[in-house]
Amino acid sequence: MSDGSRNSYGSLFLRRARRQPSAVIGSFLILAYLIVAVFAQFIAPYSPIEQHAKDRLQPPNATYKLGTDEFGRDILSRTMYGATSSLRVAIISVMISAFIGTLMGTIAAYAGGTIDQALTPLNDLLFAFPAILLALTIAAALGPGTGNTIIAISIVYLPIFSRVARASVLTIKQQDFIEASRSLGASHARVIVRHILPNSLSPTIVQVSLALSWAILTEASLSFLGLGTVPPDPSWGSMLSESRVMMELAPWMAIVPGIAIILSILGFNLMGDGLRDALDPRLTGKRV
Repeated sequence: MSDGSRNSYGSLFLRRARRQPSAVIGSFLILAYLIVAVFAQFIAPYSPIEQHAKDRLQPPNATYKLGTDEFGRDILSRTMYGATSSLRVAIISVMISAFIGTLMGTIAAYAGGTIDQALTPLNDLLFAFPAILLALTIAAALGPGTGNTIIAISIVYLPIFSRVARASVLTIKQQDFIEASRSLGASHARVIVRHILPNSLSPTIVQVSLALSWAILTEASLSFLGLGTVPPDPSWGSMLSESRVMMELAPWMAIVPGIAIILSILGFNLMGDGLRDALDPRLTGKRV
């Protein structure tokens, strides 16, 4: 694929994406979260662990826009820093899963034979366990902590990317231009890097956006159970866990991180749906 055709395809994709309302709305939501996550230390009004003993369990007011918790910590600040923690874990774990899973699926589909027969049962084994149960088992075995949470989530979502890549490569490697490249003497590595991967990444891109929403929910679940981010560092899941005994007295402690989780998941899901339609215009039935 030439540079000119790649630029043309990129422009076509951007035009299609802009015509997808879900992609636009989801992108704005995710962009807002990324800005908050990256610049939390500059825009948060207080430190997430700073305690104001005299202002414990304050409802939303002019001083504390979203109220305080039982230790007098500002909920708004903790939610902002929680975005940093949750998005960092989700992005790193999904990138690891996407890289390793895509590599495994591509090699298995391209090589076939014994390699495919060895890797496919491994994916099936991981798929045999519910995702959250497998993540809980791995996190419990490794212990709480951000690094261990990343490892757990990476392992859980690895077979998803492997299957997506394998299915795409199995179709693409039968195309005439792949056979032409081989007949011209191109090495296997060159065929994979220059031809197969660029033409098989569209489903993986969509899967990344969807997996990010799942990873945020999984990270929040692990933190809620005490297996994720270690207190006093803020995490949306741990904030929900801390709010359980204060639901009637201070409902804002649960409402704020809950809404943060819902909107972030919604943003990634909307963006994923929009990317899917933009990358496959047959789903929209519209001519670009």
